[in-house]
Amino acid sequence: AIEENLSKRTELQTRKMVTYGFVGIGIMGRGMVLNLLKAGNKVVVWNRSADKCADVVAAGATQVATPGDVVKAADVTFAMLADPEIALDIAFRADGIIAAISAGKAYVDCSTVDEECSGKIGAAVTAKGGRFLESPVSGSKKPAEDGQLIFLCAGDKAVFDEIAAALDVMGKKSLFLGETGAGARMKLVVNMVMGSMMTAFSEGLALAESSELSQEAFLDVLDNGAMACPMFKMKGPNMAKGSYPTAFPLKHQQKDMRLALALGDKVAQALPVAAAANESFKLARAAGQADADFSAVHSAVRKGK
Repeated sequence: AIEENLSKRTELQTRKMVTYGFVGIGIMGRGMVLNLLKAGNKVVVWNRSADKCADVVAAGATQVATPGDVVKAADVTFAMLADPEIALDIAFRADGIIAAISAGKAYVDCSTVDEECSGKIGAAVTAKGGRFLESPVSGSKKPAEDGQLIFLCAGDKAVFDEIAAALDVMGKKSLFLGETGAGARMKLVVNMVMGSMMTAFSEGLALAESSELSQEAFLDVLDNGAMACPMFKMKGPNMAKGSYPTAFPLKHQQKDMRLALALGDKVAQALPVAAAANESFKLARAAGQADADFSAVHSAVRKGK
């Protein structure tokens, strides 16, 4: 696997240099851009809050004034945006993606959105002669920084093949799932399971605490049994202390639960566990935890805390 990764990186460096664009330099985008730069790529960036580009510019990225300017300067433009509303705004604003896209240019949207949003953007890109790949990711802040994301891609297979080396720099695995919409659906299913697991885990921690059991012992039991899980191991110690440092904001997890439930409604799939978990995330959001880590759902279920 190491030799294969090195081979891909060598291919990236030796073939004709591609200019990459990146729109959205937030918790996720920052790490992704830095990894592209570390691999020797030319990267052009834009973010709504321009100051958030400072460290990637210091690392070698070129900052431009609008999303459209990114597309004009780049062969392939990636986007990592917070929600469907923002993704649509960045795509369709007067100085946005669609206004600047032209024949041959590729737009790779890594945002977590519903398939209707992805389909609308993809259709507009291809109508102007551009190429579209949806590529939402599984992973949060640290995997983005460490180049360990999982890319869930769908749409233009030729684009997927062409950017394989770039995806390898930013992630540990890339899947091509078929027609546009499949990546969006897969991401929502994955994040629905993650949110449901986090809610059940939070209730377990809360019940251990309320029934005067050691939360540390509870975590130890989980970590050494069939339910051992990297997410529990990473998040649990801070949660037991009532601390929720942000890697994936709770407001985004709740948005993904909402979109997954809407997908379930569309296909007539009952999702009672996810629906109940969503209510806990809504309680935490209403209690002021929107910008905390999604593990802050624990704060909504702790007794008297």
